[in-house]
Amino acid sequence: MKRFFQKLHFALFLFLFLTITALSQSKKDRIDLAGTWSFQIDSLDKGISDKWYTHKLAQQISLPGSMATNGKGDEIGIHTPWAGDILDMSWFKSDEFAKYRKPGNIKIPFWLQPNKYYRGAAWYQKTLNIPESWNGKHLQLFIERSHWETTVWVDDIKIGMENSLGTAQLFDIGSKLTAGMHRLTIRVDNKIKDINMGDNAHSVTDHTQTNWNGMIGELSLRAKPKVFISDVQLYPDIYKKQVLVKIQIANTTGTKNDASVTLMASANKSAAEKLKPLTKKLVSEGNSQVIEMTYPMGNSPLLWNEFNPDLYNMSVTLNQTGSKDADVRQVGFGMRDFKAKGTQLTINDNLIFLRGTLDCASFPKTGYPPTDVESWTKILKTVKQHGLNHVRFHSWCPPEAAFTAADRLGIFIQAECSAWANGEKGAVIGDGKPLDKYIYEESERMIRAYGNHPSFVMMTYGNEPGGKNMVNYLTEFVNYWKAKDKRRLYTTAAGWPVVEASDFNNTPDPRIQGWGAGLNSIINKEAPRSDYDWSGIISKWKQPTVSHEIGQWCVYPNFKEIKKYDGILKAKNFEIFQEKLKENGMSKLADSFVMASGKLQVLCYKADIEAALRTPGFAGFQLLGLNDFPGQGTALVGVLDPFWEAKGYVTADEYSKFCNSVVPLARLPKMNYTNNEELVVPLEIANFGNGPIQKATINWNIQAENGSKLFTGNFNSESIPLGNAIKLGTIKQPLKSINKAQRLILTVSVGSYENQWDIFVYPETLPETGKDILVTQTLSTEAIEALNNGKDVLLTLKKGAVKPEMGGDIKIGFSSIFWNTAWTRKQPPTTLGILCNPKHPALADFPAQYHSNWQWWDAITHSSAVKLSAVAPQIDPIIRVIDDWVTANPLGLVFECKVGKGKLIVSSIDLLSEQDNRPEAKQLLYSLKKYMAGSAFNPSKTIALSKIEGLYN
Repeated sequence: MKRFFQKLHFALFLFLFLTITALSQSKKDRIDLAGTWSFQIDSLDKGISDKWYTHKLAQQISLPGSMATNGKGDEIGIHTPWAGDILDMSWFKSDEFAKYRKPGNIKIPFWLQPNKYYRGAAWYQKTLNIPESWNGKHLQLFIERSHWETTVWVDDIKIGMENSLGTAQLFDIGSKLTAGMHRLTIRVDNKIKDINMGDNAHSVTDHTQTNWNGMIGELSLRAKPKVFISDVQLYPDIYKKQVLVKIQIANTTGTKNDASVTLMASANKSAAEKLKPLTKKLVSEGNSQVIEMTYPMGNSPLLWNEFNPDLYNMSVTLNQTGSKDADVRQVGFGMRDFKAKGTQLTINDNLIFLRGTLDCASFPKTGYPPTDVESWTKILKTVKQHGLNHVRFHSWCPPEAAFTAADRLGIFIQAECSAWANGEKGAVIGDGKPLDKYIYEESERMIRAYGNHPSFVMMTYGNEPGGKNMVNYLTEFVNYWKAKDKRRLYTTAAGWPVVEASDFNNTPDPRIQGWGAGLNSIINKEAPRSDYDWSGIISKWKQPTVSHEIGQWCVYPNFKEIKKYDGILKAKNFEIFQEKLKENGMSKLADSFVMASGKLQVLCYKADIEAALRTPGFAGFQLLGLNDFPGQGTALVGVLDPFWEAKGYVTADEYSKFCNSVVPLARLPKMNYTNNEELVVPLEIANFGNGPIQKATINWNIQAENGSKLFTGNFNSESIPLGNAIKLGTIKQPLKSINKAQRLILTVSVGSYENQWDIFVYPETLPETGKDILVTQTLSTEAIEALNNGKDVLLTLKKGAVKPEMGGDIKIGFSSIFWNTAWTRKQPPTTLGILCNPKHPALADFPAQYHSNWQWWDAITHSSAVKLSAVAPQIDPIIRVIDDWVTANPLGLVFECKVGKGKLIVSSIDLLSEQDNRPEAKQLLYSLKKYMAGSAFNPSKTIALSKIEGLYN
């Protein structure tokens, strides 16, 4: 026992010694280059030929930063050479946008607008003072992130060029630099040239990150011993309880050197088993060599997963015999095994389900990503609070701080090699262009830089590729990395192609709404239910499927957000949309539009996510997205804004009820019932928690809207294993006691996990309204006579009857807008649900909410929108439709008016056709008629008969 404690004390002493040595070494062997630099724009690209590196540059700039954060560049105008496709060119041509093309009032609608813009070469320069103590040391210039092609000179000597978009750029200066003053000159060029990854790739595009020019993060000059550690890669084996350590040693002496390498791992938990140092002697020879060591991780190594993200630090020390100049590397890692098992994914042999969102590199304050761990921790904590465990970095790779934060929080990362070569503008993959080689080089750099992070579990070339030979190229790319590094899983690309070689599929097939689906998607074409899944789609594939970019459900712009844009990017697009709403007389409705469309957006996301969770054998999904995408025509698809902050209509707690590691699920065959039916609902659970749930009680209840419990029940389960499609029991509940149309809330809970669904119940039979009201689908002679005689008429138009110019050309649908109308070329629906006052007496007998819910699906799918301004100015409808924010037309489904001596309600919802199969329509008609029969029916607005007759065909 005494010997054990002696060894333990020695190990702790050695660890502390190595840590202190590393810290002191990092300070004395590093010069921070942050601060003021000399600067010059090279718009004519003359800097190299005129040898700008030989003389002092004229201007100044602050680094880390970009030209934009320093207020440098050109003013925005109609000729700004943007990086990114603009599919809707109306801003450049349409008279509607003419005022926004005038100098001094430039406002673009397709993405956030930078304060300045520059594309081309820019030069940065700083004077270095090399200390005497660095004589004979090997010097390196470290630029944590440069954008993009970076060429370095020291004095008059060209050091080299680097062009990584996703990793730090490291320049070997060598050991010949003498002590004293030297001139460091750097040329950064952000043009897309021969290496064309596609100007929509989020690594370079103005859609999100901006095509910035500058250098960010750590900028430093480093002094290394002549024999130093150039790379460390760790390969954990949780089964053998060991780590294979591959250490690359650079020898710049040209001679053999006796040396030793010492490894020492320590856990981030004080109670963890204390490990011992391991030393290996070697002879350093050649310019570079790789040595391997197997480090034992003790009897019970801590394992890394989303619930227990336990980490280790490996201290690697290289000592040269006869020299006090040791080189030390500190490398964080986790003991984990991430792999495919059939059609699902596992972490340390436990089933997991990826609940992901995209990060599309939107950083409105700066136009470039943060490089500090604190900023990334805030973002990823927000992701986790919404029940997610995964982030896909769409066509870009984040800085190391993102991986570090993800390691600590238990987030699974899919990083990509900065490309979206979609076949447009010469951006293709696999056809022999320079991008083909670049992707291999960039992936090598990414693995070298971030490969030890346990959070880095998946990698692709990038997004949605194009090219004649892309399948062969990407298949070879996957096979190359599967053979070389088994620490993560690989697939061809996000989106397509699906090939057998991939470890997993990342395909858009399993989702509710796809590109081009329009009104033929499940959510728009089929009556609402929650009993479908994607088994039929994924059954044809042997490997796991993670669905690509599901959701894309929009919400109305939140104009209160405009003031948040106090950095280099401004929401001029929001200002355009706000002005359009004001022109159409609806400014006062802006906040209501956000809230109502937001509730519909959440409903759509809930449907999408639950369908994925219901699918047996499914591996996960990637949302687009949890936060907004400000580009591609403005895609407001997030419940969070680009700052990862809530918009006010759903909380993280509410969202995580249907999006979490454990989610109770209900397979409702429909959402609208009559009270002569029995509610039969199979319950199941998706359990991807930290283990089986033992002795679970499954409670369910159905509440009225006022909170009173109407029905309750429970089931018991001895053990709920990991997985999904696990049956819990079936609710069987007659609804005959429900005698009033109302919304009911079904709640199912398993332990602390709870989920809810709204269902709607209507009486099978309805009483008479007490007054003879003429209901008609046209203004017949009878109807006109009735109005002229002071009678009440309800005009309920057939679907498609409204003239195009009166609103019939509006592509109305139940769901929210998919992505946006500009980028999808007006894919329907082009509306964002309904807005009404549920306390309006016309809706007193209909279970209305102020926003769309499943009770409105029937009405929407049997309706045409009415362009209210084409009928009469400032109509305040009973039921309003929220139009696309670009057009912002005042639209309605039901409005009231006086015509002649009579009173009229116009419903562009067909309330008569097939009424026996449409309890919602039957109930809404009853509610309107009952309102018309009462004293509250007294329209204030008078409209000419000819206007009503001109409304429809």
